[in-house]
Amino acid sequence: MTTKTHRRTVFLLAHTGRPAAVRSAELVVLGLLQRGIGVRVLEEEARDLPLPRTSGATGAIEIVTPGADLLAGCELLVVLGGDGTLLRGAEFARSSGVPMLGVNLGTVGFLAEAERDDLDQVVHRVATRDYEVEERMTLDVTVRNGGPDAEPCYSDWALNEASVEKAARERMLEVVTEVDGRPVTRFGCDGVVCATPTGSTAYAFSAGGPVVWPEVEALLMVPISAHALFAKPMVTAPSSVLAVEVQPQTPHGVLWCDGRRTVELPAGARVEVRRGAVPVRLARLHQAPFTDRLVAKFALPVVGWRGARQP
Repeated sequence: MTTKTHRRTVFLLAHTGRPAAVRSAELVVLGLLQRGIGVRVLEEEARDLPLPRTSGATGAIEIVTPGADLLAGCELLVVLGGDGTLLRGAEFARSSGVPMLGVNLGTVGFLAEAERDDLDQVVHRVATRDYEVEERMTLDVTVRNGGPDAEPCYSDWALNEASVEKAARERMLEVVTEVDGRPVTRFGCDGVVCATPTGSTAYAFSAGGPVVWPEVEALLMVPISAHALFAKPMVTAPSSVLAVEVQPQTPHGVLWCDGRRTVELPAGARVEVRRGAVPVRLARLHQAPFTDRLVAKFALPVVGWRGARQP
């Protein structure tokens, strides 16, 4: 009796417009193949990668076109690139449920779990399944042309943030903010960021919002350059529903989700943001405290600290 063994497969997503990413992808692919792990790559990226063209055996290259079952049978999604590529990878991870392991080839890369110098270690940890998986909160975003009873005209999601922004540089956007069905305040501004804890170190941070530890379940609302006495960032319950209403007499605005997907908001539009029904799963290689990650990513000065050292 012959027992059929399941071939292990990893999906690879890379920013092939960067030479460093191409070289890194080549090293990761070769390392996985040598360990008998198959690699699946998008056809559009395969053209730019120096990949061995093997097929039909364990540890083979599989070149695919986009589709609903793109990651079917994959145990992990490895993403090589900067923040934009990692957010692109998050779209694949959310739709498939496959954990994402990010390797940072950009600048900050808070979503990444490893750096370019760690490629050998990444391949080893993937091959030995030496990683843990955690879930990150997402946002579900709904746009209505009118009040809360109007029919939705657009729906989207975000891992970091959904931002309502002015479309015209010369005029402010007039909005009313709302939390849990109650109005908070009205002001003119450049926009409003609604973010997850994961997104607290992204656009929300640049707008003056607080850094929120990933383990905290909360939603953030951060005004951008608001002309008002009360325009402080707010941290609400994860069950809260945040809303930003673009006022009828103001110029139209735009909605951005993770800085990747956008839709125009006519005057009078209402944007509702709530906790997402589907999280993004991230593969973790390190169990270091988030404090250490924060210090490393932002290169924060800690010389002079006299606390206890980690063992």
